[in-house]
Amino acid sequence: MTTEMQYMDHGVGGGPEVLVSARGPVPTVKSGEVLVRVMYAGVNRPDVSQRLGKYPPPGDASKIMGLEVSGEIVQLGEGVNTFKVGDLVCALCNGGGYAEFVSVPCGQVLPVPKGLSMIEAAALPENFFTVWTNVFQRGRLTKGESFLVHGGSSGIGLTAIQLAKAFGAKVFCTVGSEDKVKACIKAGASVAINYKTNDFVDEIAQATNKLGVNLILDMVGGSYIQRNLKSLALDGRLVQIAFLQPSKVEVDWLQLMSKRLTYSGSTLRPRTAQDKAQIANDLKAHVWPLIESKVVAPVIYKVFDLKDVSKAHVLMESSEHIGKIMLKVAG
Repeated sequence: MTTEMQYMDHGVGGGPEVLVSARGPVPTVKSGEVLVRVMYAGVNRPDVSQRLGKYPPPGDASKIMGLEVSGEIVQLGEGVNTFKVGDLVCALCNGGGYAEFVSVPCGQVLPVPKGLSMIEAAALPENFFTVWTNVFQRGRLTKGESFLVHGGSSGIGLTAIQLAKAFGAKVFCTVGSEDKVKACIKAGASVAINYKTNDFVDEIAQATNKLGVNLILDMVGGSYIQRNLKSLALDGRLVQIAFLQPSKVEVDWLQLMSKRLTYSGSTLRPRTAQDKAQIANDLKAHVWPLIESKVVAPVIYKVFDLKDVSKAHVLMESSEHIGKIMLKVAG
């Protein structure tokens, strides 16, 4: 077992060019953790925020970026009996995914769904953990309800579209191009709205006979907040998971009362290991069978070698991608 590994360092932060290859020690495996030799890692919006210095990792997490991986377990921490050395897995990391090895709490590790490649498996954790906890746990989406997700062509958006449809909801989404409209319709959206040419408030009102949707998952914020309130039905729920636009805006909250709305939000990374383990258990029970039966599948847009991670971040910031951006770490 080697004691040193390659990882991508973002130094004091900045633009994509600050990402450089570095060498450092292989992580120490603590009690209840497993050490994974990383094959593939996912690139996510929070990685960009961390690189820019706007999303620091929790105090006990690796300072190396990267929130999801697939790979082979090469070492077990004390007390781990749910996996064995040699198992192929995917994992939600607290950090450290942009590296040859990462140590992960065993509750955040899942077996690779049958029939999936290792690159597909690496595209699962961050999006599926996020969508499950925010759409189905916090958002309480149920069969027969209507659901709007902004950023429909992102990794989270396409995951949300597929899962919501699989569980019997009618799905709406917003995107920024006609190619993205087509991709979201293919993924299962009933209506995909190009926000550059159409007002989603008007489109939702027309499509729902002015009733509105039951649930909105928003990662935009800013000017969308007021418009989201207008687009919700009575007793509707709005779940905020990010802010691509400013988080400080002036809002008229009258509709919050008149429609009996619920507005909540969450971030995944700071949640406890116990919380994340429970989400993992739910995914294994309720979502992994959908993946194995090909009802739901990750959508991968482009794969970069680890050394080209700066190019992956440029693409992420351009928002031109449809689906996941991935890194190849080892074969």
